[in-house]
Formats: sequence, C-alpha cells, structure tokens
Amino acid sequence: MNINFAMWRKASWQLIKMDDKKEWDALDVVSKWLIATRSAVTLVTVYSCVIAGILAARDGKFDWLTFIIVTLGLFIAHGTNNILNDYTDYNRGVDRNNYFRTEYGVHPLVQKFWDNKTSIRWFLVSGFLATLAGVYALFHTGFSPTTIGLFAFGAVVLLAYTYPFKYWGIGEFMIFLIWGPVLIGGVYFVLTGNWSWDVFVAGVPFGLSVGSINVAKHIDKHDPDKEKGVGTFPVRVGEANARRVNQVAIVLIYLVTLYLVLSGYFTPVMLIIFLAYKEALMVIGVLNKPKPAQAPEGWPAWPVWFSGFAFVHNRKFGGLLILGLIADALLKTFLPNFWPGLF
Repeated sequence: MNINFAMWRKASWQLIKMDDKKEWDALDVVSKWLIATRSAVTLVTVYSCVIAGILAARDGKFDWLTFIIVTLGLFIAHGTNNILNDYTDYNRGVDRNNYFRTEYGVHPLVQKFWDNKTSIRWFLVSGFLATLAGVYALFHTGFSPTTIGLFAFGAVVLLAYTYPFKYWGIGEFMIFLIWGPVLIGGVYFVLTGNWSWDVFVAGVPFGLSVGSINVAKHIDKHDPDKEKGVGTFPVRVGEANARRVNQVAIVLIYLVTLYLVLSGYFTPVMLIIFLAYKEALMVIGVLNKPKPAQAPEGWPAWPVWFSGFAFVHNRKFGGLLILGLIADALLKTFLPNFWPGLF
C-alpha cells in the first residue's frame, strides 16, 4: 500500500465514486478516510474555522497552534459524524436497495468495502482524535463554561443528527447552526477567550450557505426519503415549500452581510461576495421548478440536482467571503476609522 497524495487532493475536493473493492483495498488509510467521510463536503468545516480565525486575527488575537489543532479536530469530528451517519442509515435499512446516498459516492458498508465492526472502529478512532482536540480547547480556555457548552452541544448534534434530528425535520437547522454561528463563534472564542455576538451574527451567512446545500440535498432525495420514512425538512413541509425556504436562505446570505457592512462591523470590501450573484441567481432560479424526472443531457452528477447548484454557489461564495475577510481585516488593522458604518 503506497501513500496516494493525488487521491488525498482529489478526495478533498470532489466526491469519489468507486465500485472495485480491489481498488479500495489498495488505497492508503488517509485516502480511505477522506473518501468514506466525503471530505469534499466536510471541507466546509475548514472554511468555518478559517472565517473564525480571520476574525480573531482582525481583533489582534490569533494563535497558530490552537487554530491548527481546533480546525483539524473539527474537520475530523465532521468526518466522524459522516461515518456514524452511514452506519446508522445502513443499519436502519435506509441506505440499501440502490438508495440515493449510494448513487453519488462511496458507501463502504453498502458496497461491502468494510463491515459494521470496521465502521465502528473507524468511528471510535476518528472520534477519539476529535475529542483530543476538544480536550485541548477545554484546557486552553481554562475549562470555560462557554467551551463546555459548545463542546456538549457539538457532541449532541454529532450523535443525534442522523437519528432522531433528521427524522424530526430539524437536522437542516442544526447544520446551519453548527457550521455557521455556533462553530464560527465557538472557534473565535477558543482563539480569543471572548464571546462575541457580532461574530455569532457574522457566522450566519456562511451557515446559511452550508444549510442551503443540506436542504437542497434533502429536496433531491425527497421521494426516497418519504418512502423510507425519513422525515427530513422537505418531507415534513413538502417539496415545494422547502424550495421556497431555500431560496429565502440564499437571499438572506447577502442581506445579512449587507447589514453587517452598513452597521460598521464589516467594511464595504465585504461586498465582494456579491460577485457570486450568478451562482446565487442560478440556484434560486433552479429552485423555482421541481427536480426533473431524469438527468438533463450532459448532467454529470445525477441523482444530485439542486444540491449540485447549491454546492457550486457555496464554493464561490465561500471563497469570496474569505478573500473579503482578509481584505477587511487588513483595513480594520491599518485603517481602523476607514468605515464607521451608517448606524
């Protein structure tokens, strides 16, 4: 078994589809973990941490060691959640019979690449590594009640997302909270020692963009989820209503950012995110109509449809957001009175 750095890069940026067990067995451990945990998606955790890190640096409080440990730990925690997600859905009978989940990426249990015992072992090892990062954060913040609360909240969502939260139709809201205001606000707190409601609000736009992917994915799989009794948000409120809610979420991304600029928390350089307008309008437009009955000619990712557009928007918006934050931090540092805000 040779280390496959090319696969590390590929699996970190795009979902991998693989059907040959021999090909799977030949992969190194890291490649298997990145593929099994769908790291192209879990990369959003790194984005959230980078956002928090830039905001902390803007306020003159940044520690590289803490940032790296916490970011790596949260990235592994996200992957751990995905391992548990696959394990739970497989053993509840959801991820079987050519279910949606198995059609766009590797599912080691369904494809017999590993068994339940191996899945549990990977979950425990990943969970242990993620917990070590959490313990570091606890010591780093002097066992602050805020850190303990964030740690507990994250653990509950990790363990309960697949069941029962997703079945109750609140899983999507938890995704928004975790990868937006909670995670960004929490990492900022660990880095600075201060809780900031401004940072909490500043985390809302990215959280909405991540949540929009999750809602879009569940709209894509509305029919099979409903058939299998998985009560996601689109199943609970109806496919059409879920599409409307997702459109509102995408619009709010830009309205909340505009508010933060007008209030003076951000400088106008953050309006760079509006360069993602084409991708945003594309998602909003596609959400006006139900999912096609079959893949349009040349469409590469079927049965993914809405979530494909939402994912592309998230990547464009997320990149522009980070670029804007860097420029904003530089302006706030060297020209602190450049933009006092309008109110």
